[in-house]
Amino acid sequence: MSEQLSVSAAQDAEFRASFTAQQQRDLARRLTTFLSQYSHLTDSFIIEFFTENLWQTLPSTWQAVLQDISYPQTAELLLDDSHEDRRYPSVWPLSLLAFRATAHALAFPRECRPDRGKVAASVKPDEFLENQSQSSLLGHIFRKHVKPKKQHEIRKLGMLVKQLCDHTGCRRVVDVGSGQGHLTRFLSFGLGLSVTAIEADHTLAAMASRYDGELLWALEKEKRKKSCSFQLPEAHSIPRHMAGWVNPRASWEGFIKQLKDAHHVIEVSQAASAPMKKRRSDLSQTSHPEGPSYDSNSGGEQMFFEGSCCSDIQAASEASINPEESRKQDYPDFVLTGLHACGDLSATLLRHFVCCPQVRGITSVACCYMKITTKENPTPPGLISPPTPPTPSTESFHFEFGYPMSCWVKELPGHQLSYKAREGACHAVEDYVRRLGEESEQLRTHCYRAILETFIRDMRPDLRRAGIQTIKKAHLLPFTEYARLGLPRVGLPADLPLDQERVEAMLKQQNKVVVYFTLSLLLAPVVETLVLLDRMIYLEENGVDSQLIPLFNPNFSPRNFVLVAVKPSRWCKQTESI
Repeated sequence: MSEQLSVSAAQDAEFRASFTAQQQRDLARRLTTFLSQYSHLTDSFIIEFFTENLWQTLPSTWQAVLQDISYPQTAELLLDDSHEDRRYPSVWPLSLLAFRATAHALAFPRECRPDRGKVAASVKPDEFLENQSQSSLLGHIFRKHVKPKKQHEIRKLGMLVKQLCDHTGCRRVVDVGSGQGHLTRFLSFGLGLSVTAIEADHTLAAMASRYDGELLWALEKEKRKKSCSFQLPEAHSIPRHMAGWVNPRASWEGFIKQLKDAHHVIEVSQAASAPMKKRRSDLSQTSHPEGPSYDSNSGGEQMFFEGSCCSDIQAASEASINPEESRKQDYPDFVLTGLHACGDLSATLLRHFVCCPQVRGITSVACCYMKITTKENPTPPGLISPPTPPTPSTESFHFEFGYPMSCWVKELPGHQLSYKAREGACHAVEDYVRRLGEESEQLRTHCYRAILETFIRDMRPDLRRAGIQTIKKAHLLPFTEYARLGLPRVGLPADLPLDQERVEAMLKQQNKVVVYFTLSLLLAPVVETLVLLDRMIYLEENGVDSQLIPLFNPNFSPRNFVLVAVKPSRWCKQTESI
C-alpha cells in the first residue's frame, strides 16, 4: 500500500508485504497453470466417487501409496504444512510430492505470523479460554445475541476499520450486508464511528434496530447502577439501519443515491425491548435524518472492552460530524466494509470503491465463492435475485461478472473456475484436519452419500447429484438406516432393496473416499488465492494498491482473509478537483 498502515490497532494482524504488479501477475499465471492441470480434482464431486470411478482417475503411483495411509497420516502428509519432519510410510512418487508442495507454496498463508504452525491447535482463540461462549476481549454489551465466532470477527474487523478511518480521516462507515447489526453496533457505540448499515433482509434490519434499543437500555441501566455521569451517544453515533438490496448491476451513482434516499427501517424507540419501553420517558426521541436523537442529559456508558472504565470513554459528541459541513457535500466521504459479503456482493463493493469518489477505503471479507457470477456460469445456484424487478434506470449499461475482475486474469489461459472449484474453496480446511487427526466418525458421511448415489443412479440414471439435505447425525447411523432416510428425499421408496454385498464392498473403500476428498481439499486454498489475487490485480490496474490480511483465526473463522485498500492521496486530490 502506497501509504503504509501501521499494524498496532489491527490486533497483531500481519499486513502482507505488498506485491509488485509484476509479482502479482506472475503468481496469477502460476496459479492458473497449476489449477488447470488439476481441474479434474477441483471439478469432481465426492458423491460421484463410485459412479464416476474417481479413484481410478488418480495416477497409479499415487493410488499405491495413498490407499493404506491412516487418517492422521492423511492430515499430516497432505493438508498440514506445519510439520517439517514428516515420516512417510513408503516412498512417494515425485509427482505427488510436487503436487503437495506446489499447492502449499502457491496458497496465501491462512494464519497470522504468531499463529503459524498452529493450524491444528485449539479450535477457539485464547480470548475464549475462560469462557467458551464469551470473548474476554469484547465488552459484555456487544456479546449479547452474538455467537463466539461472530464476537471474534466483529472485534478484530471493527478495530481494523477504525484504524482505516483514522488513516483516511473519515468518521463515516457504510456496512453492507450488515445482518443483525453486530459489527455496526461495535463500530458505532463501541468505537464512536458514524455508521450506515445496509441489509437486504428487512427482518434482519429491523432486528438490528431492536438490538440497538436493547443496548441503549443497557447503557442507561449501567449508568444508573454505577452513578456514572456519562452521556448516551449523540445522534451521529447511533447506527442508521436501512433495508436495501445492493444491485451488482447498478452504477456507483445509484449506490450513493440509495444511501442518500434511504430512511430508517425502524426507529430505535419502536424496536426497543420491553424494559426499554418502560423507561423510554428517560430517553427523549425525535426523528432525525442521521438517526433518532436522544436527550444529552440521559447519560450512558460505552463499554466496549472488558475492564474499561469511565475515564477511558470519549464522549461521542467530541468527534461528531458538523451537520453544516455535511450539507455542503453531495455525500460525505466514508469507509466501506462488508463482513462475509456473499458472492458478487464483495466484487460489487470493490468496484464501488474504485469508481466512487466518496469511498476512501475498504475492508472486504468475502465468502460464498460459488455464488460468484462468471461468463461460463452467469446464474449459479443460490444467486440472490433482486426483491423487485430492476429497471433500466437502476442498472448500468455494462454488467461485469464477479470473476474474473481483472483484465490480466481474464486473458490468462485456464483462468476459468467451475462452480465446484469455487464451492470447494469455501470448505474449512482446518476443521477437516482436526477430524482426520481425531479419526472422527463424521468422516464416513462422504462415503455414505457416495454409496447412496450409486443406488439412486441405478433407479434413476437421469437423477444426478440430487440434493437430499442434511441427515442429522448421519455418521452415527448404519448405512441401511441412512439410505432409508435419504431415498424418499429424491422420490425413491425408503424400502428400496439394497445389495448388501455391494454395500459392504463400497464401505471398505471409505479410506479411499477420504483420501480423494483430501486431495481436492488441498486445492481449496489455492482456488481462494486466485479469486482474491484477481481482486488485488483489479485494484492495482485501477491505481490502488492493496494488502491481504489473515485477520481471523482460521480454526474459528475459515473465511479469514480481509482485503484492505486505501486510495492514495494523489487520487483523492484529483477527484476533489473534478
